[in-house]
Amino acid sequence: MPASYAYLGPEGTFTEVALRTLPESATRQLIPYVSVQSALDAVRTGEAEAAFVPIENSVEGGITTTLDELVAGTPLTIYREVLLSITFALLVRPGTKLADIKTVSAHPAAQPQVRNWLKANLPEAAWESAASNADAARLVQEGRYDAAFAGEFAAARYGLTALETKIHDAENAQTRFVLVGRPARPAAPTGADKTSVVLWQRDDHPGGLRDLLGEFATRGVNLMLLQSRPTGAGIGNYCFCIDAEGHISDRRMAEALMGLKRICREVRFLGSYPRAEVSVADVAAALPGTSDGEFVAAADWVARCQDGRF
Repeated sequence: MPASYAYLGPEGTFTEVALRTLPESATRQLIPYVSVQSALDAVRTGEAEAAFVPIENSVEGGITTTLDELVAGTPLTIYREVLLSITFALLVRPGTKLADIKTVSAHPAAQPQVRNWLKANLPEAAWESAASNADAARLVQEGRYDAAFAGEFAAARYGLTALETKIHDAENAQTRFVLVGRPARPAAPTGADKTSVVLWQRDDHPGGLRDLLGEFATRGVNLMLLQSRPTGAGIGNYCFCIDAEGHISDRRMAEALMGLKRICREVRFLGSYPRAEVSVADVAAALPGTSDGEFVAAADWVARCQDGRF
């Protein structure tokens, strides 16, 4: 049997479409799971080599279900990311007209991306959340709901008709997906990488977040995502999920992480991995004083001072 990848199912999700863009997917058994949690748990228990799940969209930001699963439980590591342009179709059973639709369904992350269209075209329709957009299509097929927002490609899979296509409130909307596996050594840096971490403060104090961000800023590390998530320990207790430009083997990133390790109660390293659709030529040059060569030269100068060779 080939090694398996778990993914947010059922068949016909945007997640499956994004997963199939990875060359290695052709040599893996792709197994749909009913939720992000169950897909990631399949990796933790050894049922799957890796899991492929959505983690961020360009309309609402981080997908909290995935972030919370990576924050808690046995540590996992992100190894790849994929960006997929997202546009929805309104899928219905054959013969259904717009006036017939009283209930619509989709994954909760889809609602902010079609909210304005829904208000303008189906203002009286009741929204019902589903485990995934494809699962919503399945529920329409079964007669549970009248319509589903999903990829047009899911229509044939579930015997439905695309009543409307190219539905989106925001032009060029994208969703980011990640391939997650058990912890191992990060891949070698490509020069166009991203590092993801979760940070827990030692205590709540004025300027606490500034202190965390300062570890990145003073070393010229640019942040790409910053999202707070409740820890479950009570109102006002949060951890911070951060994506930053660079690789853990970069001197500026390594020193930033060492600084965070000193001042945080806990730091969870989620991985360093290639950025999707970004080449080395697209990456901005390091700020003056933050290149690897300058970090090496500074460390050498300190060593010479310690030896009396200044």
